[in-house]
Amino acid sequence: MSDREKDTALARQGRMVALVIVGTTVLWLLAQLIGPELGLPGRYAFLFDLFALAAFLWAFIVTFGIWRRRKD
Repeated sequence: MSDREKDTALARQGRMVALVIVGTTVLWLLAQLIGPELGLPGRYAFLFDLFALAAFLWAFIVTFGIWRRRKD
């Protein structure tokens, strides 16, 4: 794989991570705003929090992998 192909693949992964972070943040904020309006119990808010944490953890792990591959 050439350097250009590696850079393109890393850039694609970086864009995917950015989209996951932004999408997760927007969905989490909407869930926090809409949940009480719909009368959802607090356990659903906790569930949304766990989903958001899982997405952020995934984004961190992938970002760390991108950073390590860029160093090589």
